[in-house]
Amino acid sequence: MIRLKGLAAAAVVLAVMPVFTHPQDQSQRVLSFRIIVLESADEAERVRQQLLDGANILELAQRLSVDPSGRTGGLVGPVALGDLRPQLRDVLQRLRVGELSDVVPLPTGFAILKIAPGIEARADDTRAATPASSGTIMTALNAGGAVKYVFDLSGYTENVVSLRRAAIPPDAYQNFATFCQLRRQLVDSARSLLDKALAAGSSTAPTTALDRAQAYFLQAQLHAYRGEMAAAIASLENARRIADTDVPDLRLQLDQALGVAHLHKAEIDNRVLHEPGARCLLLEKPEQPFANTADVVKAIEYFSRYLAGMPNDLEVRWLLNLAHMFAGTYPDKVPGGQLVPPSAFSSAEQVERFHDVAPRAGLVSVASAGGLIVDDFDNDGRLDIVTSSLDSCDGMRFFSRTADGRFIERAATAGLADQLGSLNILQTDYNNDGALDILVLRGAWEMPLRKSLLRNNGNGTFTDVTVASGLAGTLTGTQSAVWTDVDNDGFVDLFVGVEDGPAQLFRNRGDGTFEDIAAKAGVARRAFNKGVAAADYDNDGWQDLYVSNLGGVNFLYRNNHDGTFTESGRAAGAPGPGQGFPTWFFDYDNDGHPDLFAASFVTSVDEAARAYLRLPRNGDGLKLYRNLGDGSFEDVTQQVGLDKSLMVMGSNFGDIDNDGYLDMYLGTGNPSYAALVPSLLLRNNAGKSFVDVTGSSGTGELHKGHGVAFADLDNDGDEEIVFEVGGATPGDVHALRLFENPGHGNDWITVKLVGVKTNRPAFGARITATVHAKGTTRSIHRTVGSGGSFGASPLQQHIGLGPGAERVDLEVWWPTSNTRQRFPAIGKNRFVEITELARDYVSVERTPLPLGKRN
Repeated sequence: MIRLKGLAAAAVVLAVMPVFTHPQDQSQRVLSFRIIVLESADEAERVRQQLLDGANILELAQRLSVDPSGRTGGLVGPVALGDLRPQLRDVLQRLRVGELSDVVPLPTGFAILKIAPGIEARADDTRAATPASSGTIMTALNAGGAVKYVFDLSGYTENVVSLRRAAIPPDAYQNFATFCQLRRQLVDSARSLLDKALAAGSSTAPTTALDRAQAYFLQAQLHAYRGEMAAAIASLENARRIADTDVPDLRLQLDQALGVAHLHKAEIDNRVLHEPGARCLLLEKPEQPFANTADVVKAIEYFSRYLAGMPNDLEVRWLLNLAHMFAGTYPDKVPGGQLVPPSAFSSAEQVERFHDVAPRAGLVSVASAGGLIVDDFDNDGRLDIVTSSLDSCDGMRFFSRTADGRFIERAATAGLADQLGSLNILQTDYNNDGALDILVLRGAWEMPLRKSLLRNNGNGTFTDVTVASGLAGTLTGTQSAVWTDVDNDGFVDLFVGVEDGPAQLFRNRGDGTFEDIAAKAGVARRAFNKGVAAADYDNDGWQDLYVSNLGGVNFLYRNNHDGTFTESGRAAGAPGPGQGFPTWFFDYDNDGHPDLFAASFVTSVDEAARAYLRLPRNGDGLKLYRNLGDGSFEDVTQQVGLDKSLMVMGSNFGDIDNDGYLDMYLGTGNPSYAALVPSLLLRNNAGKSFVDVTGSSGTGELHKGHGVAFADLDNDGDEEIVFEVGGATPGDVHALRLFENPGHGNDWITVKLVGVKTNRPAFGARITATVHAKGTTRSIHRTVGSGGSFGASPLQQHIGLGPGAERVDLEVWWPTSNTRQRFPAIGKNRFVEITELARDYVSVERTPLPLGKRN
């Protein structure tokens, strides 16, 4: 039996403690608290007396506080004590959970503080506290700190904290089966200890009403983690009964928790997560209500009760509307003051409807959050699909394409089934043998684990060569990496973004091994890296790097051509959103210069609702930086219509209508079962703006969006969207989505490049398609890569040409040889292969492959 440290106490204390403290350094203590700021000392004293007499701090904060946090009941955090003003830090260090402070003078007024119990806002030590997540005090009491973070019911945080407190055998970090066993034992042990503590007559039972309520809340979290929602609801009801008589401040939070629990139970009982169809889509006119609505009705009851006390809470208002959609009573039965109108979900532009055909195509996969690759791994001209799962006990899936178009799962025979627990995967050809290999990334959000480099043997199997290649040495927590040739020697190198240490840059020696040169290259900075991308942004012939960070400025590393890089993010005008996640380079306006997209990750349903209701955002927004061609960028986010604050995770770009301009699909989410916000399909309007076409396209999946790829899977000349959906817990698995493109009638060409002096998969090579149509000429630009930093599209480049192409000329630039190939009048609506230095291209026959009948 694996020994667990401190779980007997942690089982109860975990939810009660507002922080996970480091006794030797109180400045690193992280907590959440509620604050009311009044204009005068006398008014503050009167309000404090009302609170002592039993008034509800949430209601008073919302009604009276002059601080922007008042709109969310005064909740601030999680925040590190060291980041607060000294007068606040001193007060909070002395307060106990639930205790009210004296009046505290501030530059902006007079404050009353109360540390929030864990049930209201449990500190999440899976990421460092940052100004963007620290509330109003950190931002000089401005509106930017008023983000209301999503209410967490999932059990994920509890599981991660227990994992970090466990005495883990050394081999578990390298042995996937051992680590799987550890995770299972941790959950079982924590539940067993907590059940015993809450049993009648237990000597370890919590003594105060607050402790008992929170122990039941923790018990609910542990049940919710595995999707045992009936048991979770029973525990929450026990906590609610205690709150009714002894802890009135917890009533509203427990009403919200019960609403979320019933809603998730309804999804599980109706098999929505396994067989989603249209029931998981946010549509202007919902099409398929749930068959069994008993739990949905209970969710509506609890959300309505909560809103009676907190009518301005946008998160619960949003969830109430979703519950009515699931019940088939939207919009008629939603109270007028709480209705999110159908017009909020309508698309500004209409596109043809995409339909999910995954089951009929043989893509039957239900899994937790994970990665996705779409590419041809056996060189038969048919695109295969590979997925991974965050679940430490769940292996990869490998869907090989048959000649009749069906997908057949054969991970076991390929040697991939025992590659467990990965949030992201990438394809490469690290040894230039013409067979695509796979990189598996692990440990993101949790703890350092080893990567896996899987060599493609060219016979339908893969071999784990991590140790032999030199990539197994330093364990990391990561889901972000990019393959690119930073020294132009013809072999792809590997940059790895790390969450818990310095970033890594592995130089490919060309003999199957790698050496980490990050420190020598000047890129071994420490930050919470969540996305990385590569491109030659300054057009000097050398690949540069961009690193997206969750909390703080992003890094833009300019290649100095001598094995070193210079960080120039701020100087070049591309500092990022502050709360970054996926990122990529792409030429959105087709001017020949790679532009830069940097998504924000603000874990707030409130912020998503604001975007739909056209309300001002409080959180960090998406960023689109236009490349000015002189080594600098211009922030064009607002003028292209992307100024939104969203919780963006797996995302990628492609051309949904073959107009030659790259569109994007943004997967959204957070571990909480309350994080039900739609992923977004944004159409590029001729490089001038991005238009939300989610509603009309039918791609507004409400559940957790991870790996995304754009790929022409049926060889008919337009790109499908493959979408790995699923949450962070075993209780929030979801079916893989395959949204078939209905077609839009424009022309296209697909180009596969094969490097000779340049790396074999042609990472970093550039393609320019010049299209002549109806007396006009325009150029369309693509760079070989897998797209976004969380989900991998095929390395072959699908290029939309727009309508009526009369002539198409191709030009290819190769980075290592610094040569150009030009092919005039190459034709359209065809597949071609171009080898570096060859005098001609090769036409490739691709047989249409049906994806199955539409649902």
